[in-house]
Amino acid sequence: MHAIWISLVLSASSLMLGGDGDKDDWPSYRGPNAQGVAEGYPTALTWSLPENRNVAWKTPIPGLGHSSPVIWGDRMFITTAVKDGESSLKVGLYGAGDPVEDEGVHRFMLMCLDTGSGEVLWERTAFEGSPRIKRHPKSSHANSTPTTDGRYVVAFFASEGLYCYTVEGDLVWKKDLGILNAGAPGFPKYQWGFASSPVIHDGHLILQCDVQGQSFITKLDLDTGETIWRTDRDEDPTWGTPAIDVREGRSQVICNGYKRIGGYDLQTGKELWNMHGGGDVPVPTPIVAFDLIFITNAHGRQSPIYAIKPGVTGTISDDPEAGHMAWSTRKFGNYMQTPLIYGDELYCCRDNGILSCYDARSGTLHYRKRLGSGGSGFSASPVAADGKVYVTSEDGEIYVIKAGTEFEILAVNEMGETCMATPAISRGTLYFRTRNYLVAIAERQVPLKTSQPETDD
Repeated sequence: MHAIWISLVLSASSLMLGGDGDKDDWPSYRGPNAQGVAEGYPTALTWSLPENRNVAWKTPIPGLGHSSPVIWGDRMFITTAVKDGESSLKVGLYGAGDPVEDEGVHRFMLMCLDTGSGEVLWERTAFEGSPRIKRHPKSSHANSTPTTDGRYVVAFFASEGLYCYTVEGDLVWKKDLGILNAGAPGFPKYQWGFASSPVIHDGHLILQCDVQGQSFITKLDLDTGETIWRTDRDEDPTWGTPAIDVREGRSQVICNGYKRIGGYDLQTGKELWNMHGGGDVPVPTPIVAFDLIFITNAHGRQSPIYAIKPGVTGTISDDPEAGHMAWSTRKFGNYMQTPLIYGDELYCCRDNGILSCYDARSGTLHYRKRLGSGGSGFSASPVAADGKVYVTSEDGEIYVIKAGTEFEILAVNEMGETCMATPAISRGTLYFRTRNYLVAIAERQVPLKTSQPETDD
């Protein structure tokens, strides 16, 4: 009877928050299927935080985190890692990557906010203690974006554990996956932190854990946390989130990689295809569109973009005569950002602000232009809505680009703080995570609301 009651409560909660979800929800990293696109509503072109123009609300978020907000109905979820004193953060274009030393005890937290007001509804400390793995100076201890299906919300803190809560904040289960040390390939002491985000699909949870030692991908039961399957990967550390592609005759989990870009059977975990990549520390998430799988990376000897046919099997390559791809290029792929497909175009922005726009089906280049002066880094991935592409610099400049084959900057908006997280979009509102705040931007003038977090229960 108790299990039936829990099921009824969760079902009712899901209905109140939007049922099975719709196009307006943003349930995981970069929204549905990591596409980064939200249509159906007008979105803001310009805004001003000092003038409170088109600012719906602004809520302080304690600690340091680069995870993105996720949204279901009228609730938003975000993670952070909080310690005594301010955490250091070094942004920009630089090559050094010595890990940050001796940061002390952190509280690894999941927060729930009201999307309309920014009010903090609840917050939970999933784990408190010293991080088991150090981080890159540009990174945080809360990089992985949470995921929700309207019943549960899952927060992944890597070596500090995996946590499943109800949307009301009740802990359902937790799981220790061991030490997940992602860092410079071949140098276990050169620790950079973990960033791959969990993905919910059809009552299951998919995780990609490419780390020093034994990398793996796994599928868990969302209700219990029990392992359905786990497949080892011959792979160096990576930081990308897996993608899921379901079509007639094949359902697969797609992983970016260096040694092993690949697809895995969604039901069994069996590897379906694989290929060697070009960038040796891949970050971008695969994107599926136009009956193609788009994968890019850009650290090392190449910076490729691959448009892979989804039915490939075995070991594949970018050799045109092999017939595995619709098109590919070995230059101008992304290092940090997940690419964006909007309309008929593929947008790829490099970490130095070079934005390339291609015809997604053929690979024909429409333009290649620089955003900014070249001095700022770009880590957050672009998103799109209402005929506009939003590209975020690490310095907090939001470039609004006109969608289409001709390059045009429509506006540049200042957030006033560092921005490392990819924004979310829902029901015409843009949600930006800056260094210290969550900021809601909407095409309307309303009184600025600054909400204070509650104390932890």
